[in-house]
Amino acid sequence: MTEKINFTLNGKPVSLEVDGDRDLLWVLRTDLGITGVKYGCGEGLCGACTVLVNGEATRSCLISVRDVRGADVVTIEGLEKDGELHPLQKAFIKHDALQCGFCTPGMILKAHSFLSEKPDPSRKEIGDALEDNLCRCGAHVRILEAVSDAAEEMKGGKQR
Repeated sequence: MTEKINFTLNGKPVSLEVDGDRDLLWVLRTDLGITGVKYGCGEGLCGACTVLVNGEATRSCLISVRDVRGADVVTIEGLEKDGELHPLQKAFIKHDALQCGFCTPGMILKAHSFLSEKPDPSRKEIGDALEDNLCRCGAHVRILEAVSDAAEEMKGGKQR
């Protein structure tokens, strides 16, 4: 049964008539054309579908679109501002931390959520925070370097 769902997506208001039980992942990808959100496992185990909901990293395959009614949803497409990549996005490029790129959006958004709570993490804390986001290419070392580098830059006043 369809219902009206309103939320903010990447800084812009969205209003949909949609089955409120549909996974947020499929509404974002299919209805709204947001392809940075990836389908990985469909069970919340891989992290490829991670988005930010009110600033918190959330597996979009595990929540319904109804669950984001009135919320602020950010996808990888929403981190860039006025043509300027977010420090995490820049660091992933700099450290070549995106071998195939499939896990990258989820990794970056999970790191964003983590760094907003822990702006000065140790390398171990970064590893622990990202351990449930899977990278099949084996870029984990470069991912840790990228997040560490971005954390330093974001501490220097460039945080968004």
